[in-house]
Amino acid sequence: MSLVQSLALTLPELILTVGAVTLLMVVAFVGDQATKAVSWAAVALLAVASLALLGPAGHGGAAFDGLYRADSFAAFAKLLIYIAAGTTLIVAPDFFARNGNVRGEYPVLILLSAVGMGMMVSAGDLLTLYVGLELQSLAAYVLASFMRRDTRSAEAGLKYFVLGALASGILLYGISLLYGFTGTTAFEGVAAGFADGLSMGEMFGLVFVMAGLAFKISAVPFHMWTPDVYEGAPTPVTAFFASAPKVAAMALMTRVAVEGMGGATDAWRQIVIFAALASTILGGVAAIGQTNIKRLLAYSSINNVGFVLFGLAAGTQEGVAAVMTYLAVYVAMTVGSFICVLQMRDTDGQPVETIASLSGLSRTRPGLAAALAIFMFSLAGIPPLLGFWAKFLVFDALVAVGLWPLAMIGIATSVIGAFYYLKIVKTMYFDDPAPAYAPMESKVEGGLIAISALFVSPLGYLAIPALGAASMAAARALF
Repeated sequence: MSLVQSLALTLPELILTVGAVTLLMVVAFVGDQATKAVSWAAVALLAVASLALLGPAGHGGAAFDGLYRADSFAAFAKLLIYIAAGTTLIVAPDFFARNGNVRGEYPVLILLSAVGMGMMVSAGDLLTLYVGLELQSLAAYVLASFMRRDTRSAEAGLKYFVLGALASGILLYGISLLYGFTGTTAFEGVAAGFADGLSMGEMFGLVFVMAGLAFKISAVPFHMWTPDVYEGAPTPVTAFFASAPKVAAMALMTRVAVEGMGGATDAWRQIVIFAALASTILGGVAAIGQTNIKRLLAYSSINNVGFVLFGLAAGTQEGVAAVMTYLAVYVAMTVGSFICVLQMRDTDGQPVETIASLSGLSRTRPGLAAALAIFMFSLAGIPPLLGFWAKFLVFDALVAVGLWPLAMIGIATSVIGAFYYLKIVKTMYFDDPAPAYAPMESKVEGGLIAISALFVSPLGYLAIPALGAASMAAARALF
């Protein structure tokens, strides 16, 4: 394949890279007063990159001698990433304007992070994997500490950086072991090396790589950064962290496990099952005593990662398809929940993050309470909301390969998680009203909440045929 053909397959990343550099120059010369225009331009770039997936960039095959893959799996994941990134870009300017932290670099960092995530989900080689992951992470460290005068934000950025560097070291060590014992960094070559049996060195390499990736999806026991970073980072940034990078890291782990380590399924399945069980249990139990809504949603994301890992543990096409469907529903539920959190402001416009402040919300802001209740019920997996369908697909994939005891444990842990989701609904609908929040100022935010709520409502079941077909097509690309 020629260089021009290879570049054509990477068109989404090229669009975002050139666009990010151009917008950075605009910010440098015009200043922070251009932030809103730059943010909408960044959203437009993400839309154009999404349209580029309809061409060869969505199904063109391998580029750069196998370093990069443009297939249906990558296209599905990138579409979710761009939707999540675009949504968090739309809601960010008003938030930062209220807090006096308007900076034009924010949309540029989101775009550069999206480039890294695109490289992650299209990686066909361990080195491409690492380059994409570091590009995403470097932008994320800055985003976490974006509000420089806020000590919580600065602390979040520092914790994320230190622990992220440790995880990157673990991942790089695993990559070096796999290269040393298989003689290649290409996924196909590593899979061929695993096909004739695992040596001790290959086993250690596999464990270190899976551990490094587990940090990026905040799976237990590599979750320790998540609650502090989610609480300390600005809310639009937290919404971004909980959606787009989570999709990218989970898709990357799925590709590495199925394509790169397909010959050692029994070995990595044990790691995935442990992480899934630990994440669902800890994510359910640790959230019960939380008083901060962002920390609660952090443990909720850990809990949901566990359910996604159940789908990967199946190791089949149906399991991978369930993973992709779950991620699509998860993005809608999570982004919608965090936009609701953005509405939690006192009469002075300052953010309020305590769960107690939601008391009696159904009487002061009935629309907001109804939307948040829908997201909570869906995250809990209560029918007939779409979150139930996502969990059903994951458990169905487990039962199909004989892992029904694991499915039973997963169902039991989902009941634990339902407790704290229902506690929020109870607070909103049955407790005495707390001081009312400031009225909603942005119709765009209201529209995004409504769209997300409708998607995860019973109306979302109308999208199941299309979503199921796209998810299965994505899964087939890995097999």
